[in-house]
Amino acid sequence: MTKKKRPVPDWRAAAEEFAAKIPRASLHPAVLKYADAAPTSAIWSVAFSGGADSLAVLLLLWAHWPRRRRRLRALHFNHRLRGQESNRDEVFCRRVCEALGVEFVSESWKTPRKTASEADARVVRHEFLRRNSRALWLGHQQDDIAETMFMRLARGSGAGGLSAPRPVQVMPGQRVHLRPLLTLKKSDIVAALKQAGIPWREDSTNSADAFFRNRIRRHVMPAWSTAAADRDALAGAARSRELLEEDEAAFDAWLGELNPFEKKSSLNLEVLVGKPRALLRRALHQWLLDQPAAGDLSRQGFDALLAAVERGTPTRHSLGRTGFAVIRNHRLFFVFSGKPRSKFQRPAN
Repeated sequence: MTKKKRPVPDWRAAAEEFAAKIPRASLHPAVLKYADAAPTSAIWSVAFSGGADSLAVLLLLWAHWPRRRRRLRALHFNHRLRGQESNRDEVFCRRVCEALGVEFVSESWKTPRKTASEADARVVRHEFLRRNSRALWLGHQQDDIAETMFMRLARGSGAGGLSAPRPVQVMPGQRVHLRPLLTLKKSDIVAALKQAGIPWREDSTNSADAFFRNRIRRHVMPAWSTAAADRDALAGAARSRELLEEDEAAFDAWLGELNPFEKKSSLNLEVLVGKPRALLRRALHQWLLDQPAAGDLSRQGFDALLAAVERGTPTRHSLGRTGFAVIRNHRLFFVFSGKPRSKFQRPAN
C-alpha cells in the first residue's frame, strides 16, 4: 500500500497560523530582550535540520519579526549518515526556505565514516555553523533542558554544566547562541505545528538507543516526568536551570570584583585566601583556559591542583609535555618545560 503524502502547505500562511498559536510573548524573555536591541542590519542564522524544533524557530522568526525576513539565513548540514533520508531532509529544508524567501546555506560531510560517533558528527556540524553565523538561533526547548541535566549529572557537572542550554549564550569571537523555545515543551510545539497543518522531518536514529541522549529521552524522561513526578517536572527543571545560571552569574561577578588575574599567565592567590572553594575552582578553571600551551587535565589532576591552590604553598604540577603550573610567592603561573624562560613568556607564533 502506497503511503499517502501530506499536501504541501502554503508555508507563508502556515507560518502566520503557527505564530498565532505561539505568540511572541511566550518566547524566552532574555532572547526577546536581545532581539529587540539587535541592530536591524544583523543577520540572524537558524540551525535548520528540518525537525520540529528547528522548523518552529525558523517559522516564528519569519512571522514575529517580518522586518528581518531579508536578513534571515537557514543553515543546514547534511551528515550523509542516513542515505536518502539525509538527502530528503535537505530537500525539505531547501523548499521551505524557497517558499518563505529565506536564504538557504547547506553543506555536506564529504567523507563521513560508517563508524562515525555522535560526537564526530556534532564536531563537523558545529564547525559549519560557526563559520556561517554571528547570531545563531537554536531550537532547544524544555525537554532538552531536562535531558541535558540528566546527561551532565552522569558525568559530575557543576552549576556551569547544569545551567545549559542557556537562552542567550555569548560565544568566542563575538558570536551568540539564542534559544527562544526554552519556555516551551516539545509537546506544545508539536501540537501547534499539527494544528497549523505543518509537516516536519523525523530523524530515524532518534528511535534507536545508540546514543546516550536517545536512551535518556526514551527510557528516563517518560518514567521521571510522567510516571514518577506529581507535578510539572519539565517546568521544574527549567526553573532549576534558571537559578543555576543566576548563581553562575553571581560567582562570575564576585570573581570579577576580586580580579585575581594579574596577567594571563599569573593568578594572585592572596586575594582568594579564605574565599569559598567554588570561587577558587572557578578562578583556576579560568586560569587554565588562559594557558594555550597547557595540556588537558584529568578530573583527578584538576582536583590535585585545586588542593595545591587552596594550600598556597610552593609547588609544581605537570600540565602536559609543554610545562608546569608553579606556585611561588602566593602566585600561580605557567612555566615552560626545557629551556628556562621568563615566567610570563609565551611560545613564538
